[in-house]
Amino acid sequence: MVKNRHDLDRSIPEISFAAPAGTPAGVEVLSLADLCHRVPGERLTVPQRPDFHHLITLADGMLRHTVDFTAYALEPGSWLWVRPGQVQQWGDLTHAEGTLILFRQDFLDPATTAGARTEDPHAPILRRPLPDDEAALRLAADHLTAEFHALGHLPLEIHTSALRHLLAVLVLRLAHLTASSGDPAPEPDAAYLRFRDAVEKDFARTRRVEDYADALGYSARTLSRATLATAGLGAKEFIDRRVVLEAKRLLAHSDGTAARIAGRLGFSSATHFSKYFHQRTGQSPIAFRDTVRGHTPR
Repeated sequence: MVKNRHDLDRSIPEISFAAPAGTPAGVEVLSLADLCHRVPGERLTVPQRPDFHHLITLADGMLRHTVDFTAYALEPGSWLWVRPGQVQQWGDLTHAEGTLILFRQDFLDPATTAGARTEDPHAPILRRPLPDDEAALRLAADHLTAEFHALGHLPLEIHTSALRHLLAVLVLRLAHLTASSGDPAPEPDAAYLRFRDAVEKDFARTRRVEDYADALGYSARTLSRATLATAGLGAKEFIDRRVVLEAKRLLAHSDGTAARIAGRLGFSSATHFSKYFHQRTGQSPIAFRDTVRGHTPR
């Protein structure tokens, strides 16, 4: 399933996809019980950063799973989607029964990748589908699971193609769940999408809403309204959260000094960065690093 790349200046493992021998490269389906048997518990419970997608769904029990330093509670019928580059940490799997689907970004065809927005770093992580969607997702997952375990019944090339199509059905349905009103979830506002993409590109260059407004041709008020309507928070808070997330990733994944990380994120000094981080998290950068690594804070 996975292999670790150990790096001297990294404390959280980088995880790369490695298909089991004899199976199609790019996708794997296994039960959570299989995962427990294959990977020691101490390796599962430490933070890790995979470069491939994880889809997790439960049939019974409950699971707490942390993604990008936020804890999520999965219940039967819910789905959790961890995307490449996000930091995850498994909770206790003792009382959880379910399915884990792993796939590389390039396993899906471009049309599916675009339609399912698989590269969207802001897509919801935890999804709780309505009953009709839940049944359709369960059917799609069961079909994918059955095909994955039917290796040898078809030529490998045909088997791989079938898996690609079945996975496409699952991710497209998961990305376009029905809203609680009974209608498909509305598409995000265009101004928000442009702002979101601009922040993803330039958050280390500027944290000022006015700079994004000028670059995109909107007023700062328009961007704030669009972001509030779609993401539930103002434009400045949206920028700050993205900066803090990147800071947490850098603190967790490297031994870089506060000054070095400050420079990566566009701060004028380590002092300015530390004050900014503390105001938004309640911790100093070093205290956060010690906490996420399981060390006693200094």
